[in-house]
Amino acid sequence: MYNNTVKRRIVLEERLQKFLARAGIASRRASERLILEGRVKVNGRTVKELGIKIDPSKDEVWVDGKVCRIKSNYVYIVLNKPKGYVTTVKDPFGRLTVMDLLKGFKHRVYPVGRLDKDTEGLLILTNDGEVAYRLTHPKHEVDKTYLAHVEGHVTESELKKLNKGIMLKDGMTAPSKSRILKFSQKGTLLEIKIHEGRKRQVRRMCLAIGHPVVHLKRIAIGKITLAGLKPGQWRFMTEPEVEYIKSL
Repeated sequence: MYNNTVKRRIVLEERLQKFLARAGIASRRASERLILEGRVKVNGRTVKELGIKIDPSKDEVWVDGKVCRIKSNYVYIVLNKPKGYVTTVKDPFGRLTVMDLLKGFKHRVYPVGRLDKDTEGLLILTNDGEVAYRLTHPKHEVDKTYLAHVEGHVTESELKKLNKGIMLKDGMTAPSKSRILKFSQKGTLLEIKIHEGRKRQVRRMCLAIGHPVVHLKRIAIGKITLAGLKPGQWRFMTEPEVEYIKSL
């Protein structure tokens, strides 16, 4: 009897940040920050340490004075982000955000990862924090595919540098899967696949080999594509797409 009870408790317990992500509060990384900032309470006690485990069936969790419950109405959106929009829910400088493209949408969702203001293309938005974590954490190695128009003609030796990994200010990048699609009179069209998500990573990688990016577009995350969406348009994920990202 004792062993069965112990096994049941092990199954029910989960890390606090994972619970917050499943509840749609924020991604797992952002949930860790909430905990460290002292904004999370468990059974009335403020928690400021990572690694705490809770039993969602018994423990009561609050964030910023509001109780957290697991959501069953998860939403998954694919958006074709245009240039000029910042990837955030709110912007303190009053700039257009990707949320402005979802005006009238009733569910609260947030972007998975980021595209800088001048980069366009595929962005996933959801209220499923666990899926967001799986898509963005480098250990899951989910490829993000970009089309990069760069200045000048990229040589095979420069391409090999991209594929081996580039030393940036914040350290060596993981090897990419890059190839030359075509040359134009003044530039090169590259397809670049990476599974990391550093700030402006593709732009910095190309600059490091001497070919600044002129235009950058993300066309896929894993097997998820834009599927004909025009800039500014969005759609709900199909059931097979949702099953795919949950299986990662």
